[in-house]
Amino acid sequence: MRIFGLDFTSAPGRRKPLVALRCELSGDVLRVGDAETLTSFGQLEAWLETPGPWVCGMDFPFGQPKSLVSALGWPEEWSGYVREVARLGKEGFEGAIRADMASRPYGSKWRYRLADRRSGSSSAMMLFRVPVGKMFFQGAPRLLRSGVDVQPCRPNGDPRVAVEAYPAVVARRFLGRESYKRDGVPDAPDRKAAREKLVSGLGSEALRHAYGFTVAMDGGWRDRFVEEPGADALDSLLCAVQAAWAYTKRDEGWGVPPECDREEGWILDPALLPD
Repeated sequence: MRIFGLDFTSAPGRRKPLVALRCELSGDVLRVGDAETLTSFGQLEAWLETPGPWVCGMDFPFGQPKSLVSALGWPEEWSGYVREVARLGKEGFEGAIRADMASRPYGSKWRYRLADRRSGSSSAMMLFRVPVGKMFFQGAPRLLRSGVDVQPCRPNGDPRVAVEAYPAVVARRFLGRESYKRDGVPDAPDRKAAREKLVSGLGSEALRHAYGFTVAMDGGWRDRFVEEPGADALDSLLCAVQAAWAYTKRDEGWGVPPECDREEGWILDPALLPD
């Protein structure tokens, strides 16, 4: 099965592209293949038309907290509120987020999805620092327009399947809270050592125990994953690991637990399942 991982950004360009990493899942091995660099959202839209079957893990929130959707009076269904977000445009969407935050008491400005709380990620509303709210604005409407099967928000049977990924969840299995990347600053020996440790972990029995497979790559890919300070390609690989795991659980709801509100979306990883 073709498995893709896509490290996302709200403003792709030559300095910070989208990296679509192609892998192949065969038996209990996920083998790294090649990568396509996308420097604009137009290129992403064209890439989403790649004929299936495939499963792609994408590193941005597919949905927003249910309480936010309700408070803003948006349609409850994922497709409906994503269309409303697209209609509002960037300024309208960000203005609605800020207005909701302004109406809430100090210390409770952010609303969280269940997936955000279980994964330890930022609120899907976040517009600064790690601007995942901006990523949602750029990504979710494009998924909707593309017609892909969006798990679990809009399952439509299309052979192109998008699942929400969060690379940090995979990385923490091997690194804890140790940092392995940082954009825009010189690399540091401790971060490079962390990437080496993480790449080694992807080929280990520990990964097989957690996800049901190991990762195989050639020396060129191993060097790139270790050497790149921003870890864009490495993050795409971690997204692919989560997408491959979701594919192995496709007959069990793609690994989405019953307590998930499907209109909010879900990060596909075994670490988010209840004990």
